[in-house]
Amino acid sequence: MDRKTSGIALMLGSGFANQLGAATGALAFPVIGPAGVVAVRQLIAAAVLLSVGRPRFRSYGWRQWWPILLLAAVFATMNLSLYTAIDRIGLGLAVTLEFLGPLTVAVLMSRRALDIGCAIAAGAGVVWLTRPQPSTDHVGIGLALLAALCWASYILLNRTVGRRVVGVEGSATAAGISAMFFVPVAVVIVIHDRPSVGTLAYAAVAGILSSVVPFLADLYALRRVPAHFFGLFMSISPIFAALVGLVVLGQSLGWSDWLAIAVIIAANAVASGSKRVADRQVLETADERRGDALSRTG
Repeated sequence: MDRKTSGIALMLGSGFANQLGAATGALAFPVIGPAGVVAVRQLIAAAVLLSVGRPRFRSYGWRQWWPILLLAAVFATMNLSLYTAIDRIGLGLAVTLEFLGPLTVAVLMSRRALDIGCAIAAGAGVVWLTRPQPSTDHVGIGLALLAALCWASYILLNRTVGRRVVGVEGSATAAGISAMFFVPVAVVIVIHDRPSVGTLAYAAVAGILSSVVPFLADLYALRRVPAHFFGLFMSISPIFAALVGLVVLGQSLGWSDWLAIAVIIAANAVASGSKRVADRQVLETADERRGDALSRTG
């Protein structure tokens, strides 16, 4: 499996795990609320990632610390704003709005007209999915847009951390710092709400599927594919959100919404296929030039 294919596989696994975790966490909202789910999720993610990454804090300089600290703040804000938005406007709508973040990264960082065209097509699908309704929750939409801004920052910061810190140490450190923000929230919830084991289990599963798996998968995927391609390809997240929302939470969509989702799928297929062809052409051209150079020197 080449680097591009493995990168796509990692992104697919990350997207599906993230949405399944979000839906599972939503089952705990009635008892501990979005903040409680995020607190448990962050603590679980930090415990797992710190044990796996085993960061060597003393080896970091300011060049490593500043993106790690920013990534921690972005990670905490993204999760809290997204889960609160899910509680108010539902999984599918919240995730499609959040996708505007990676879509912006795709448009701003790509130099290929086809990629920009695919991003615009995917964006049109997102616009349709989030069209105004009589019962529109503007606060929920605003929180989802905040999550979108955080996701765009997460893509760029995670790539920077991956380049400056060995292995998963940087991501683990960011997860640990992010979890510290939610320790007081977790203490208050345990004392005040006294959640059941089942409720904590839902939140813990959300921590594994929506934090640990995507954190590691995204880190390695961004080492295999360009950031703009990552941002465009992750438009598959609304598709996963719609399917998981239907199966786990019973949130159904109309035929026009599924048509918009199909547009998003098509945009991703065209972009990934054309990028593979372009990469192959570049390699073939390079081989031809090396062959010509060898023939001239011979």
